[in-house]
Amino acid sequence: MPFSLADARFALDRTTGLLRRGLNSLRTRGWRATWQRVTAQLGLLAPPQRHALLKADHSPFAELTVPFALEPRASIVIPVYNEFPHTLACLRAIAAAAPAADVEIVVVDDGSSDATAAALPQVQGLRYHRRAENGGFIAACNDGARLARGEYLVFLNNDTVPQPGWLDALLRSFTEHPGVGLVGAQLLYPDGRLQESGGRVLRDGRAESRGRFADPDHPLLRFATDVDYCSGAALTIPRALFDELGGFDPHYAPAYYEDTDLAFRVRAAGHRVLCQPDARVVHVEGVSAGTDLSSGMKSSQLRNQPVFAERWAAQLQAHPEAAPDPLQPDDDGRPVILVIDALTPTPDRDSGSLRMVNLMRLLRDEGAHVVFVPADRRHAGSDTERLQRLGIETWYAPHMGRMAAWLRTHGPRFSSVIASRHYVAGSLLPLLREYAPQAQVVFDSVDLHYLREQRAADLAGDEKLQRAAARTRTLELDVMAGSDVTLVVSPAERDLLAHDAPGVRVELVSNLHRIAGAGLPFEQRRDLVFVGGFRHPPNVDAVCWFVESIFPTIRAALPDVRFHCIGGDVVPEIQALAGQEGVVVHGYVPDITPYMDGCRIAIAPLRYGAGVKGKVNLSMAHGQPVVATRTAVEGMQLRDGHDVLVAEDEPSFAAAVLRLYQDATLWMELSIHGHENIERHFSPEAARATVRAVFFDRRAPS
Repeated sequence: MPFSLADARFALDRTTGLLRRGLNSLRTRGWRATWQRVTAQLGLLAPPQRHALLKADHSPFAELTVPFALEPRASIVIPVYNEFPHTLACLRAIAAAAPAADVEIVVVDDGSSDATAAALPQVQGLRYHRRAENGGFIAACNDGARLARGEYLVFLNNDTVPQPGWLDALLRSFTEHPGVGLVGAQLLYPDGRLQESGGRVLRDGRAESRGRFADPDHPLLRFATDVDYCSGAALTIPRALFDELGGFDPHYAPAYYEDTDLAFRVRAAGHRVLCQPDARVVHVEGVSAGTDLSSGMKSSQLRNQPVFAERWAAQLQAHPEAAPDPLQPDDDGRPVILVIDALTPTPDRDSGSLRMVNLMRLLRDEGAHVVFVPADRRHAGSDTERLQRLGIETWYAPHMGRMAAWLRTHGPRFSSVIASRHYVAGSLLPLLREYAPQAQVVFDSVDLHYLREQRAADLAGDEKLQRAAARTRTLELDVMAGSDVTLVVSPAERDLLAHDAPGVRVELVSNLHRIAGAGLPFEQRRDLVFVGGFRHPPNVDAVCWFVESIFPTIRAALPDVRFHCIGGDVVPEIQALAGQEGVVVHGYVPDITPYMDGCRIAIAPLRYGAGVKGKVNLSMAHGQPVVATRTAVEGMQLRDGHDVLVAEDEPSFAAAVLRLYQDATLWMELSIHGHENIERHFSPEAARATVRAVFFDRRAPS
């Protein structure tokens, strides 16, 4: 493959940038944290991409209990006709990795003559129904739907082995994806190859499995996407919608094309049909019906194709005559927006990641197809899978090679490219201009790095750090000059750039948060909390300053109060604070909701930094009042005493905490006004107009 000057410049810029940032990190973070950052950037610690499949358990029948709820959220309907060993293995798989959601399992026996009728009534928690006579797959499924009590119906073949998390991923899709009416799982062969990731229907009515025999982890097959239909082997639909549509159509009895027809009726009713690859189900294809199209129930497939094609002839005119290559991107007419960041976002660990994920969701909800590429090209485990579950096409090695080669192939797809952080965007600009000349380049600053570095240098009185900040300023402003649009997170940074970069188009897209509720009332809350990752030096400085210089005064007045320090990548300076009375260093906490909803006050004692502080947004979204420094609330449209308490030195910070901790009226006022601030300035709705202007109406004025 040819190697252009743009490729060479990208490689050189990336290498020199890593060296420069590494040296600067050594001065501010130390060698251990720097090594972690370098290995992350280079992808040296990439986790394995494959999950071991849960295998079918075909041991002899023994006592078995399956999940059961009197008021289930979902009803799993399993139609069966003989093949008891497969039914038993399916039930064992569900029991072995029970869904988090409340469920019931309804097995409809379509007249089996093997051990099914004798064994299944012995399974604890199972609702077993035996039909009077064999009626076929459609009749059994519709019977099961009538018996079901759940809000959602989950149709599942008995020759399947559902993988851990499958059902919860299906159910999440109805809340994570707007307008969805039917969701199907990704089906795998027992050897791990892909059976289908949803299905396509051709103009003549032929139904084609999407991606058969391909790698199920290929980026183009691994993200949630709209499809023509999902196999009835594992699909979910709201029970009310299924009833409204009349269930599976008996016109296709005994089976085949009933699932395809249902998907078309769901879409005709105004809903989307989605394949969710985060829900994985191993399917032993052909156990019940065989694979011979010329005989048995499988022959219904050929008979029902023209029936289906005639019914949906008008819609099928827009479908292709031949199956498209599933390993080539679809072109469905939507804007395609590429997002490139240094690493895959970790929204449960840092506010910048949360903002990026919510920005991509907003772009998706506005009608764009979003593609994400991390500059390190790593598959980041559950963080990558989170994006894919949200419908974001996410690329990684080994499915993509060098960044330059990938852009050479995919560059023509994109209407806009968001390049996040100056050290990523700076090296990419030549490649983007060469391989995606039609694309608008949007530089997402995240925060103004040069401003943060300058403030750190001023606080430390370090001339070397001041020179490094000046170099960062030059680099960052150069990237802005070379981009079409620059995104900042605060009005303060926008105002600064009006002076430092007067010719640059600057737009404000701040942190994006959803209101999380009010949490516990004042009387039931206890303690103080700080949330922030400790790879970020301002957070280390803030917590050390608070614990050493402020917290002793608070403890003297409130001896029982504790300070909860939450954040990943704990450095030795922070860990050492755990020895002080009342200080609890938690490190990374997967779910911080109990601390947001249960601690009385959040603190943000930042002495330097830039941008908008997600820790402040996060607490306010939970109705948790905040005591902060002016640096921590810069650019957030907050007023001291109205939305937040602001203090600059040790005595005033301690006094503000003590006052708020004991004043229920003030606490409630700040809680209410904090919620209002989030809705007004930091909700997805607040950013929607800017996002539309920048990405969907290129003619819009700045």
